[in-house]
Amino acid sequence: MNDEIKFANKIRQALNEGSHLSGERGARVAERLRAARERALERRRIAPVPSLAWARGSAAAVVGGFGGAGGFSLRLLLATALLAAGLVAMYSGQQDQRAADVEELDALLLTDDLPIDAYLDRGFEAWLKKVAAN
Repeated sequence: MNDEIKFANKIRQALNEGSHLSGERGARVAERLRAARERALERRRIAPVPSLAWARGSAAAVVGGFGGAGGFSLRLLLATALLAAGLVAMYSGQQDQRAADVEELDALLLTDDLPIDAYLDRGFEAWLKKVAAN
């Protein structure tokens, strides 16, 4: 930032020194400076107010004009919608996986040779833990 200020001061000083030019050369320099200033100001002009864009009848101006400090951005809205859709898809996938796991466990329990009551017996559960620890 400091270098920019120094550079701007050098330009200002050079322009101030050039302002005392006389005759045709001074007028040419002044005209060129005025034209450059006008071009710079033209680039810095503020865009038309988005709320009036509908009056021109341009749909692109209306859709593209909703950004800015006080408005909302369509890109942000689209990103939020995609994120929400992704979260819903993940949740749905997890629920399907849980249901598949429960179905698989039920099928294993029902097709096993061991009766279901054995799994409910606390002594059997302790025996399974003891066997698994060895």
